[in-house]
Formats: sequence, C-alpha cells, structure tokens
Amino acid sequence: MKSIKLLLKLIFLRLFRQLYEKIMLPVNYTVSVTYRCNSRCKTCNIYKIKTEELSVEEYDKIFRSIGKSAYWITISGGEPFLRRDLEEIIDVIYKRSKPSIINIPTNGLLFKEIPKRVQAIAKNCPKSNIVINLSIDDIGSRDDEIRGIPGAYEKALKTYEGLRKIDLCNVNVGIHTVISKFNVDRFREIAGGLMDLHPDSYITEIAENRVELDTMNEDITPRVMDYSQAIDFLLHKIRNTPFKGMNKITQTFRIEYYKMVKKILKEKRRVLPCYAGILSAQIVPNGDVWLCCMKSIVVGNVKDYGYNFKKLWKKNALLKSERKAIRNEKCFCPMANASYTNMLMSNRILFKAALRLLKK
Repeated sequence: MKSIKLLLKLIFLRLFRQLYEKIMLPVNYTVSVTYRCNSRCKTCNIYKIKTEELSVEEYDKIFRSIGKSAYWITISGGEPFLRRDLEEIIDVIYKRSKPSIINIPTNGLLFKEIPKRVQAIAKNCPKSNIVINLSIDDIGSRDDEIRGIPGAYEKALKTYEGLRKIDLCNVNVGIHTVISKFNVDRFREIAGGLMDLHPDSYITEIAENRVELDTMNEDITPRVMDYSQAIDFLLHKIRNTPFKGMNKITQTFRIEYYKMVKKILKEKRRVLPCYAGILSAQIVPNGDVWLCCMKSIVVGNVKDYGYNFKKLWKKNALLKSERKAIRNEKCFCPMANASYTNMLMSNRILFKAALRLLKK
C-alpha cells in the first residue's frame, strides 16, 4: 500500500508541481539524532559540532504532524547508537509514520550492544525494512587509520557477524564505504574483500566538502579520474553479483547512481532535476530543518512551529525561495540520498532499472 501511495504522489508531482509543493509533505526524511561520534574519521569532523538534541517526546510531536507521508527515513548521526534512547525514538517514529524503510548507518564500534538493539528495533517495527549500513572504509589496520580508532575494523566485523545472526526477515545488513583520497588507490582490494563477506548490499559514496560534516576546508575528495576507475570496477562487481529482494532493487538503482555521479563530477553540472525540499528533507539534532545536507541552509526550527513540521513546510518563506534556487539549478551534487529520490522522477532511469530487473 505504501508503495502504491508513493507512486501516486510521484505522478501527482509530475503533473502538478506547484500544487504539490503547497499541499504535500516529503517522502524521504533524514533525521540526524546526534552529532556525537566515537569515530575520528579523516573524512568527517561532525563530532566537533556541539548542539542540543531533541528528546523522544519532541520527536513524537514532530512525527505526529508528519504522519504517514514518510516512505523512507534515515536515522543518522554522528553515531546513532550513542543515543541511549534510540530505540524509543524509532519506536515513536514508527508508530506515527509506519515508513516502509528505516535506514540506520553505524560505525559498528559498539559491537556488544548494536546487534541486540537492532533486533529490538526490528521487532518493534515489523512492517518496516530495517536497513543497517556498516561503515567500513578499508581492510584491517588501514581502516583503523582512516577511522581514527585502533581496532575499528575488528569491532565492525564483530558487529556484522552479530547482525547476520538476527533471524528476522525485515533486517537487511549492508556495508558502506566512503571513497576518498585515502583509499581510492586500493579500492579494488577493499571492495573485493568487503563484498566477499556477502552483505545484503554494498554501497559507496564519495568523500565531499560538506558543511554538515565540517569538512569544507579538508583535502579529502579523490581525483575524478581515480574515482571513475574505482566506480568502473564496482559497477562490474555489482553486475556480476546476485542480489535478492529489496537489495536487488537497491543495487539496480545504485548502478544508475554511480554512472550519474561520474557524469556530475566530470561535467560539473546537474544531470537530473533535483527535488530536495519537495520530496526530501533533513531534521538535525536541535530541530533545525534543512532542504538537503549539502546546502545545510536552515529554513526553520520545528520548535518555533510548535513541533508542527507540516506547518513549517507549508508556511516558511525562506523554504519557498530555496526551492526556487534548487529548481533553477543554482547547485549540483552527487549526494546519494537526494539522488535516489531524483531518480524516481526520471522516466529514463526507471525504464533502464526495470529492464535490468527483468533480465536477472
């Protein structure tokens, strides 16, 4: 039912964009529950940002106003599992919104507790696919060096092993690698080794200068040529690796995403219309609302609207002007979360993805 409603929303947006902006809420939400982190990654300084954090009760109010509009919710950080009340937060979000997908990225350092907590989350959210993406950026001690924590790799593997033992059909365990100047030259070995662990999915993103991560002045992004070679290898691996269920769909769209990122980086322009601020939004730990994490422009704070996200989304003047700037292609980026949503609005990509699914 959720998928059908999503399809109808996308059709409505195609036909009546201006009306959609006035009356509809996003389908894709990123909820950053904390900036605290127990990693010290070379590609991320988010742990340096100090801010207040919303309570369980505040999230309950927010998602009461959001209701069932949410199809995909990413619970991000920092490290989400540093929130001792994470299960309670997800529980109130689930009860209010019943999203089809709840995605939780984690560094996996808390290997003794993460599998148990994920199992509890999955049991409490039986109608949602719980996707856990473990962040691993290299193999062995090299991963420890990139992530700034001795033993990070071994702890992540222990978490992975614990997650694989969860006998629930709504739990999917993936591995996520940030491709940066620190590992791009070894990416073939990294991707090969991590995919040999047989995760439900293997995904990557490019290291970027982002306000959200406090990396605007960091030299972390790989050269376009080096990144393209890494992605060509990954595309070959994905096309020759069998995936099942939801992960088959995810990897199909990932193929199109990686091809799109190569083009964006090479041509330095937007290659698809962007629907950030229409179909997607981000709520950061203190309640500020962004249209996307690349621009990181605060269009309002839910506290100033009585925790009524719907009211903020429909009445905020700055939000309207930022939507216009995005529509007029004042920016471009290879951000995965927004790109997924944008690809759903592309007839060409949907057709190619459908053909690829039918062939397998």
